[in-house]
Amino acid sequence: MNITDIKIRKLFDDGPMKAIVSVTFDGQLAVHDIKVIHARDKFFIVMPSRKNPDDTYRDIVHPINAQFRSALEAAVISAYQTALAEAAQQAAEATAEEAALQL
Repeated sequence: MNITDIKIRKLFDDGPMKAIVSVTFDGQLAVHDIKVIHARDKFFIVMPSRKNPDDTYRDIVHPINAQFRSALEAAVISAYQTALAEAAQQAAEATAEEAALQL
């Protein structure tokens, strides 16, 4: 199973949750609401889950083995970092344009 698309749906500045992501596999299966978390000085992903009546959470979908989890996590975090860099560049360009208009 190959990752064919990663969409960063929302970025967050505050708190440990940094992004919400959708991943498409083989152009045929999409998994939504994967969360990018930054805690204890590292990034990791949290798979979509549902709250149980006993206030615990159960993953709706998850990797079966550590090798695939590692590959998925690396791809999602890389896409997040790329999106973050693009957002910073767009913000810098907007600031530069605004400063140029004020002159």
